[in-house]
Amino acid sequence: MPRGDLILGSADGRRSIVRTEPAQRRSAQRLDALLDAAAAVIDEIGSERLTTQLVAERAGASIGTVYRYFPDRVAVLDGLRDRSVRRYRERLADAVGDAELANWWDVIDLAILTSIECYRREPGFRIVRTTVRERGEAGTAVIADRLAQLIETEFDVAEVDPDELRLRLDVVVEVVDGLVARAVDGDIVDDRVLDECRRIAHDTLADSLGQTRRASAA
Repeated sequence: MPRGDLILGSADGRRSIVRTEPAQRRSAQRLDALLDAAAAVIDEIGSERLTTQLVAERAGASIGTVYRYFPDRVAVLDGLRDRSVRRYRERLADAVGDAELANWWDVIDLAILTSIECYRREPGFRIVRTTVRERGEAGTAVIADRLAQLIETEFDVAEVDPDELRLRLDVVVEVVDGLVARAVDGDIVDDRVLDECRRIAHDTLADSLGQTRRASAA
């Protein structure tokens, strides 16, 4: 399986956030425009003050259009969060697909770099941390599991306990998200916090993965 597919996974079983799933391109574009508007409002005033009326006004749409897709503001927040996580996974899938992965740390470093890029460039991405997170398709445990599958495919991890690897990766994903969110504010980046983020991530995984070699070299 291509590396990118390991990160993206399957759409099967994902919960539906919107009332009406867009079946046509125009409907999908309208839904994206509503989420873009929500992201812009959140970046300006925060998620706590977001309302469906503000989304409608920013998008230049009627309130009825908003309610066609989202029953309330919570559904808007959930929809934006799911899109943000999906876009993170798409960026990471592209990154690992093009990369030369010499060791397991290259996978983790790409995950960190992708998180930094999303916090810098993806409007409304901070919603990932400010909404209630479910242990579902958009949860950190799923991202950790995707990273584990990639590491297990690319490297010789026969001696590594898979449950322990996923636990440690779950911790790493959570810590990385929190520290990157703290370190990055637009184009302002605190490199000291990012250095500490990388150290913690490496040390958390090193006990399990150590000098793990590429599977082809095993």
